[in-house]
Amino acid sequence: MVEPTPSSVQPEGGVSVLFAHHGTEGARRAEPLALELALRWRARIDHLLVVPALWGEMMGDDWLNNASTRDAFGDYLEHQLVCDAQNHLQAFRERCQALDLEHRAWLRVGEPVTCLLELARELRPVLVVIGSRRPKGVAGLRDHLPLDTVLRGLNVPLVIAPWSSQSNH
Repeated sequence: MVEPTPSSVQPEGGVSVLFAHHGTEGARRAEPLALELALRWRARIDHLLVVPALWGEMMGDDWLNNASTRDAFGDYLEHQLVCDAQNHLQAFRERCQALDLEHRAWLRVGEPVTCLLELARELRPVLVVIGSRRPKGVAGLRDHLPLDTVLRGLNVPLVIAPWSSQSNH
């Protein structure tokens, strides 16, 4: 495999590896590969953590019987999800500091694909790292990024960390 030369991609602004994460086990399991690639290229790692907006569709109205109750519950739920995400970002930041890696964190609430493509266009990383889908038979959320949309929207290489080579957390 021919690897792109990081210095030829961003000669003036430094090299960035974008690690995109949206809370699934596959995404979390891709962290070691993202860190390894950033270390190999002495690159900054841009860590995008997306809190998927799908929780908004989960709020049934059977017990949330008025708009103000629904809104209050939605605000509470979003706050909890963002707090959990901030804890994850802090843990990842500490791993980067221990490896002496330059690091930036990006927390977004929204559609994971949209957030990923917008940030990739803005940052122009040398590559994007994501996790793979959870294998059948493994418990957990089966959320995934539609690869056709991601591939059409990116103008940099996409690395999908294979499930089998990822360590358990």
